Amino acid sequence: MQRILAAIIGICWLVAAVPANSAELQVLSAGAMEPGLEVAAQAFRRASGQAVVLRYATAPGLQRALAEGEPPHLLIGPHSLMEALAQAGRVTGRPTPLGRVGVGIAVRPGLSIQPVLDAEGLRALVTQAQSLVYNRAPTGLYVDRLFSRLGLSMVVAPKARRYATGAEVMAHLLQGTGQEIGFGAITEIRMVRELRYLGPLPPELQSYTTYSGALTPDAPVTAEALLRWLTGPEARSAFDATGIESVQ
Repeated sequence: MQRILAAIIGICWLVAAVPANSAELQVLSAGAMEPGLEVAAQAFRRASGQAVVLRYATAPGLQRALAEGEPPHLLIGPHSLMEALAQAGRVTGRPTPLGRVGVGIAVRPGLSIQPVLDAEGLRALVTQAQSLVYNRAPTGLYVDRLFSRLGLSMVVAPKARRYATGAEVMAHLLQGTGQEIGFGAITEIRMVRELRYLGPLPPELQSYTTYSGALTPDAPVTAEALLRWLTGPEARSAFDATGIESVQ
């Protein structure tokens, strides 16, 4: 309890220290964090009066943003990527874990498909599907490995429809026809209310991507204040509500 109180006091002190009407704070994040980050950032805006601009990209896009043009002040991405960027001196300090996101399954509402409960259920789902839609980001790379592990590579190959981002996967499902099954970050699936969230992968098949934040060199004090805010109780509540789990 003392640690929690100390963290809250520290966050409040940093927010109070943010200059009123200071320049826009630029944040670039992996798309899987979007639903919780939008809510948490809006609360930070209200509390501090600080303007915050949020943008989203895939992991390669995060790396390009650091190499081309003006980098963001705060970068949020997969923890492994953030650690590599820290070791290369592209971001400062140790990346701060903010939450983790699992892999889920999505279908159009009209399809009569039951949630997957185990590996055999997933095999049946994949075998019966007309097409399987997933991305080339960390979520999709794991799904590919999972299919291989389950001996489904030959079944999947002619059915796979791959996209660069989770948003493109959801757009495909919305416009698609037939027995199409989508895989993606749970947060991205839950953002699209027109789709049916079939549920997460079974626990024994599940994989989580942990997302961390780090400041870029020369980031202003506002960036530090926001990063602290994102580790606090109000942000945690927003993350929990949108499927971003606490990192154990």
